[in-house]
Amino acid sequence: MKTLIIIPSRLSATRLPGKPLLKINDISIISHVFNKAKEANIGEVFVAAEDQEIVNDVKNNGGNAILTSNKHKTGTDRIYEAYQKLNLGNVDFIMNLQGDEPAINIQDITNLNQMMIDHKAKIGTLAAKVEDKLDLTNENIVKVITENNLEDDPFSKAKIFLRKSEYTSNVYHHIGIYCYSSQILKNFVELPQSKNEIENKLEQLRALDNNIKINVALASKAPIGVDTEEDYLALKKIMEYKS
Repeated sequence: MKTLIIIPSRLSATRLPGKPLLKINDISIISHVFNKAKEANIGEVFVAAEDQEIVNDVKNNGGNAILTSNKHKTGTDRIYEAYQKLNLGNVDFIMNLQGDEPAINIQDITNLNQMMIDHKAKIGTLAAKVEDKLDLTNENIVKVITENNLEDDPFSKAKIFLRKSEYTSNVYHHIGIYCYSSQILKNFVELPQSKNEIENKLEQLRALDNNIKINVALASKAPIGVDTEEDYLALKKIMEYKS
């Protein structure tokens, strides 16, 4: 089974413009993510960027990058364009890694890939245990409710994704990494955005609204994503201390 990892990236993030090129240990955030994906050793890795500066940075750091349109509404549209442009044969799965999570656990990436292969799944994603009850009402943290407890059923089906949760059982902190079968990725991007998706700003709801099953694997813990200046400085401190 052949997996391709594509990392969508753009400079125009609303909360922290220029985020992918911010440096930790003298390497940009996007190149850190590329290196983590490469270390997972599950297939070829490419960054799909709408900005030439990101493409140049990744290539200067020894990575692969491809320039895509700046008209995409979602990261999934961007990775699909890159997948088409790359025109690689016999790709079974395409994994979409977030470009702002340089501390992602490599084992979680390889585990998700293995789960997709073992279950011949359509879409797979990751979630972690909720560490803080306040996260349940924090709208910046997306939650996923699964049919079964992930410790009993390690690749349970997602029932719903939401920003605020009153549920107390089988509720997890969603990690925005997706692995698609190549056929489902094509089907997914051809579907119109659903009302649910637009209202909640969660593109995975388009899949559920169209009866496309999403399976969820348990991650070791939720990685620190970089959404704000505070996130960046906190993660920079941790990663530079570790090194």
